[in-house]
Parts: sequence; C-alpha cells; structure tokens
Amino acid sequence: MNTSRATPTSSPAAPAARPALRPLDDALAELLTQAASLAGLGTVSTFEADGRVLAEDVVSALQVPPEDNSSMDGYAVRAAEVQHAGTALRVSQRIPAGSAGAALEPGTVARIFTGAPIPAGADAVVMQEDCEVLADPQGFIRITQPPKPAQWIRRAGEDVMRGAIVLSKGERLTPASLGLAASIGRNFLQVARRPRVALFSTGDELVMPGEVAPEQMRPGAIYNSNRFFLRALLLRLGCEVTDMGIVPDRRDATLDALRSASQAHDLILTSGGVSVGEEDHIKPAVQQLGSLDLWQIAIKPGKPFAYGQVGPAHFIGLPGNPVSSFVTFLLLVRPFLLKLQGASQVATKSVTVPAHFNWPRADKRREFLRVQRNAAGGLDLFANQSSGVLTSAVWGDGLVDNPAGQTIMHGDSVQFIAFSELLS
Repeated sequence: MNTSRATPTSSPAAPAARPALRPLDDALAELLTQAASLAGLGTVSTFEADGRVLAEDVVSALQVPPEDNSSMDGYAVRAAEVQHAGTALRVSQRIPAGSAGAALEPGTVARIFTGAPIPAGADAVVMQEDCEVLADPQGFIRITQPPKPAQWIRRAGEDVMRGAIVLSKGERLTPASLGLAASIGRNFLQVARRPRVALFSTGDELVMPGEVAPEQMRPGAIYNSNRFFLRALLLRLGCEVTDMGIVPDRRDATLDALRSASQAHDLILTSGGVSVGEEDHIKPAVQQLGSLDLWQIAIKPGKPFAYGQVGPAHFIGLPGNPVSSFVTFLLLVRPFLLKLQGASQVATKSVTVPAHFNWPRADKRREFLRVQRNAAGGLDLFANQSSGVLTSAVWGDGLVDNPAGQTIMHGDSVQFIAFSELLS
C-alpha cells in the first residue's frame, strides 16, 4: 500500500520581538556604573574654577570673621549704660573698617563702621539711624533706641571656624563657592580633569547654518540644530569639546571618525541613527570597533538611546529628534559626565508645583512635559509636546516629570524640574 506524506508548508517568519522598554531609573543606574572617575587632576586659579568639580576637601586655616565686628554703621556701646531712650554719651573714638580701636572708656561710645572690630568693653552696636548727633563741642550723641546685648555684632568664627571643611571633595563649584574659598585665602584649587568629548553628526541630510540659504535648501535637507545645543550643554558641564562636524554618510568615513575620536577623548557623543532597525553606519561601525548596547527607555520624548565603547572611549548615541536629544542629554548624559568628574551630587532635583493645565492622555511611558511657571505660582503647558518642536524647550522653564499611566488635572501637584537646575 502506498502511503503519502504531506509536504510541510513553510510559515512566515514571526516578526522580531520588540525590545522591552527599560525604566529610566534603571537605565541611569546602569549607565552610571560605567562612569568611573577620570584619572588626573588639575590645579586652577580660584578665579577660573567656576563649574569645576573639587578634587580635595578645602580646609580653613583661619576663622571668619577673625574677630567680633560690627554688622552696621553706628556706635559701639556698653548695653548696661543705655537703659533708657534718650541716653546721651560722649563719642570717645572712631573705628573704621580695617583698623582696631582702643578699649572703650566707661560712659562713652565708639563711632564704628561695618566690618570694624568691636573694641574691648563694648557688647552691642546701635545703628546710626537710632542715634542723634548733638551740637556739642565734646561730641555727644543721644541714643533713641536702647540696645540689647550682642545686637549688630558678628561673632568671630560665626561663618567659618579654623580647621573646618568649608568645601568638600566632589562639590561642583559655584560663584558663592569661589567667594568662600577666597575668604579663607585660597587662590588655587585642586579640581577634577575636564572630560574630553568628541561631538559629531552623521547624515547627508544635515546642513550647517550659513552654508546654504533657507530658500536654497534641497528637498529633505535640514539644518543641524542638535550640534549647537549639544556643544553648548557640554561646555556648561566643563567639558573640552572637539567638534568633528558632519561625518559623510559612508561606512569608511564613520569608522575613521570613530577611530580618531577614540584615541584622544573620554566620550564620543552623537545624535541620530540609534533607533532599532534604523539604517545607519554608526551602529555597525561602533560594533566593529568596540561594543554597543541599544536601549529602548520608557520615557517620552527620548526613547532610543545607545551606550557602548570604542577603544578606551565611552560612546553615547542620542535620538535624532531635537527635543528627544535635548531631554535625553539632560536626564542621562549630564549625570554621566558629572560622575566622570567625581561629582558627589548627580541626581536630578525636582520640586512640587501645582499644574495649571489638564493632561488627560496617560501614556505608558514616563513623560517629561515642557512647561513654564506663571505669575500665580503654577505651571502652564506648551501646547505642542512633539519631540521635534524645539520651541517648547526655548519657551519652557523646565519639565514636569509625569509617571507612566498618570493623567494630570488642573490643580494637581506635579514634580517640576527647572531648566536652571539642569543647565548649570
């Protein structure tokens, strides 16, 4: 008996599974594990240290103020001698800032100026607005407001005690920090080395402003905006930036650019060409020269993100849409670069503010909405939240960090991250 076998039919290949979306906090934690502090330190003038990360504890060798001094222009007195309004006392001496007076004679006052040392025997300062100068050849004043002991006196060491750590290793220096360092006599500070970053763009569609007039742009061409704000952000974070321009959209040119950049830089930063399935030379070139992980992060805007290494250099690939690139830099690249410099604080800080808008469309991803503070103390929403609308980042004061699946109604409390926090 003949038997026949059915010929198996081939079924269509199943579509590749989409990579799971990674929570932002998990992605950031993993990224930061790769950011070992850079080797090498520098010594810079305190004048030039704004924005740098301290590589030492700054310890005071003196106390500030060095002695008790007046916080007002007025008269140094013994409070016990001025029990009533209208008390008249003779002015026995004059003490300008920068000079030391004699011990205060009983029954007298000392004319004193802001910052001048308090003379021995005095225990209060009466500001000059509470005194009347009498027309008397011996120089008397009448005190209209009796003082309390210790009023208007800055105590020695109340700002800084000798031996105190006034600035800690890992702090990012601010203008106030520089003033504090100078107040204890530090004219040089030891700081972390600046990260060296190579920045380049790929894509034959990109045109630099000034090369082609707007009316002469070819179909499909766009001006390279990302390169401008990424360079500015890197400089604000204290990086030394090498702008490698627009790399031709060829595999050999991309490989050459990556090899060159990896030899003299700590980080290679690109934007665009990192989406899953995107045809681009960046991904295969990085994989050929080193390693690359493509992440799909559960945020909006800014889902595609890539981290890898090319030789000794870190590689980070940002999404190409301008707002996605901008937001992803602030949330991920900024803390990465701060950690490379040994900064002790890299977390993004937010405050609770009322929303003065409705956001009824919950998204499965964590959203970062561009908003502006208003005169009523709340937040207004930019109407178009598209990832390509860069005007939203210019108009806005910051971002609302909205959890996945969360709607917002007018009056709800939301977490607000100010651009002033992220751009410094």
